[in-house]
Amino acid sequence: MHDNAGQNGNLVAVVVTFNRLDKLKLTLSNLLKNSPAGLASIVVVNNASTDSTANWLSTQDDPRLDILTSATNRGGAGGFEQGLRHALTQHQADWYVVMDDDAWPEPGMLDNFMSVQRPDDTAVAAAVYYPDGRICEMNRPSVNPFWSPRTFLRTLVKRRDGYHIPPSAYEANAPTPIDLTSFVGLFISKKMLHTVGLPDPGLFIYGDDVIYTLGLRKRGFKINFDPSVRFVHDCSTFQKDEKKTYKPLWKVYYAYRNGLIMYRRAAGILFWALLPILLFAWKRAASRYGDDKAAYEALRRAAVSDGLRHRTTRSHPEVMEMTKLQG
Repeated sequence: MHDNAGQNGNLVAVVVTFNRLDKLKLTLSNLLKNSPAGLASIVVVNNASTDSTANWLSTQDDPRLDILTSATNRGGAGGFEQGLRHALTQHQADWYVVMDDDAWPEPGMLDNFMSVQRPDDTAVAAAVYYPDGRICEMNRPSVNPFWSPRTFLRTLVKRRDGYHIPPSAYEANAPTPIDLTSFVGLFISKKMLHTVGLPDPGLFIYGDDVIYTLGLRKRGFKINFDPSVRFVHDCSTFQKDEKKTYKPLWKVYYAYRNGLIMYRRAAGILFWALLPILLFAWKRAASRYGDDKAAYEALRRAAVSDGLRHRTTRSHPEVMEMTKLQG
């Protein structure tokens, strides 16, 4: 543990990477611009990359870098679980900040974060922007529409804009309380990790961050969106695809299974009213998959079965096997 701790002790960053070395280099160089008082260490989880990531990481000698290499690709969820577990046991920091390998804090942000006294019962979500300065839509935090009748009604009318924080929150002088956010620029205290535990590695991809932040709220912790803490996310812009299909096909399984777990945690008793609507929509979507329809149906059925049982133990190779089914 470093002895140059700021107001809040130490901060450790956890970055999960997979086959995106150019982006990882940019993320790490931006992180290392923060002083040790702002950022004590960076735990990099190399999720079994098959490009030259491992070679490059082995040549890095900054003392703040702590490299973990996973034997298999465990998805974002497995990567964050592994990284946070290691950071918690080996670095014993007071605060942890998580991000993808294509996201980084704007200059001085971590030093600023650690210079302000922060209560350890309140997680902090950063304001995340595209490199061109627009609000990054996929990282826009939200409130749980099922916890407030007013928000629920607004969501029925405005859909996504009904429960996501408005653009005005990014310009506000004060933080906005939220319930759900992504693992890009999320600051979590040691107390939270000890109380709530780590993300579920079996989720693999999709929804692990929403399920985890909902869990924080359910245990009585608060989460604030703080517009003064700014991150950049150099991700490709979401394409508005009205006839959405998952590519590659295996993503169907995780999107649906984790979706059921997430909706159940968010909606409580209302989940059972929502379930038939979801099941009908997913059944109908089969027609969009053409020659892959049989594989889609197998993935859909497995996802519903596992999601309703909250089963996250099916291995990724098992999921991949289902994609080979021919109709």
